[in-house]
Parts: sequence; C-alpha cells; structure tokens
Amino acid sequence: MKYAVFGDIHANLEAFQAVLEDAENAGCTEHVCVGDIVGYAADPNECLRIVRELECPVVKGNHDEEAILDTSLEGLNPLARQAMEWTRFRLEPEEKEYLGNLKLVRQVKDFTIVHATLDTPGGWTYVTNKFDAMASFSYQFTQLCFYGHTHTPRIYVKGDSVEPSDDLSVRLEMGRKYFINVGSAGQPRDGDWRASYAIYDVENQEVTVRRIEYDIQKAQDKIVEAGLPEMLAHRLSLGK
Repeated sequence: MKYAVFGDIHANLEAFQAVLEDAENAGCTEHVCVGDIVGYAADPNECLRIVRELECPVVKGNHDEEAILDTSLEGLNPLARQAMEWTRFRLEPEEKEYLGNLKLVRQVKDFTIVHATLDTPGGWTYVTNKFDAMASFSYQFTQLCFYGHTHTPRIYVKGDSVEPSDDLSVRLEMGRKYFINVGSAGQPRDGDWRASYAIYDVENQEVTVRRIEYDIQKAQDKIVEAGLPEMLAHRLSLGK
C-alpha cells in the first residue's frame, strides 16, 4: 500500500491535479491531506470538492480555519489578508461546513497527521529547526507523523537526539521517530516552484518527497483574472 500525503494546496488546482496524477502513476491507492486546502490561489471550491471526493483523512490548517470565520484579518500581512477576504466571499456554504468540521490532529492507521505542531496544533506555530521538532516529538505517539505549514519539505529524525535530514527520502528504522514535512502542493517556499508531496510506501517502510512540474502559467493567469493581487501569481514562479 502507498499513501500520497499532501497539503498546503492553497486553492492551486493545476498543482493539485498534477500531484494526484503523479501519485496515481506511482501506484498510490490512498490519500492524506495535512491541511490548508484554501487561500492564495483562485480555485478554493474546486480543490475542496476534489479532496472531499477522495474521502481521505484530512486535518485543518490555519487558512482553512480563517476562511470560515468572520473575525478581523488585521493580523495578516496585506497579501494574505486580500486573499482571505476574496476566499471568504467565494467559498460555498457546504465547503465552509466541511472545513469547520475538520480535526486538528488525526491518527491514520500507524501514523499521525497535523498541519502545524503536535504540542499546540491550534496555535499555528512553525517547525523550522530541530528544537521546534523536539516539542512535537514529545506528543508523537506513533513512529511517523506528517505535517505542513512551512511550505518547505523537511525530515526530522529522533533517535538518541533529534536531527534534521538533508535527504528527502528515508527508510523507517525501529527505535526511531520521524516528523516529516511534505512541503506544499500549491505554493512551495523553498525556492523550487514545483509542487511538493510525499509518498509513504507501507510495505517497504519508506517515505519519499517528490517534486512535480505543473501548468504554472495557467494557475498564475487564473489568479490575475480572479482579481487577486498579481504578486500572488508572481511568487509562484519564485517558489516563495
């Protein structure tokens, strides 16, 4: 059995479709989403429909939560604020209801999924180094946990100590725990514009992060045509 684990789609339909196509070609039969389906790009309802049709385990991301609230957006940066105002106005009621019912943490078979951190999953803090990862490892009761939020793929391994891995393919070993960021399907921020997701090969106990090209020009054109800030389209090609 192989799982396709993706997140931070951020309403980028073209990138999401490319990820699903690659996952199918790679033999994935199961899907898992680590949150932030909406925000930034032009197809929030379309991406949500696909996720719902997959009937896969999903956890809530901070943009998913923000999209269903009526609270002030003053705390967001200008680009995120404009994108969220646009998203809130266009989300269909049934999609808002779906997002509202999502959990913050879920266990799927023998692994866990969360959008941000396990220690404070609703606080939306970031894991950017091994010290941040240590806090989540304290609350990780499965060998493997997938997360997102930073839009940057990363693998943290806990044995006698916690260390990041520069290799984005890892074989799971007994006695170790793994906290793995699958990167962003729809808006990577590691300088690589290609969509990012992970494959968990259960039989071989191996996790591999993959990068996939997609029709980025189409995604950018749709952002501009929707009246969203042009910078949201431009930054896709920068991977930032």
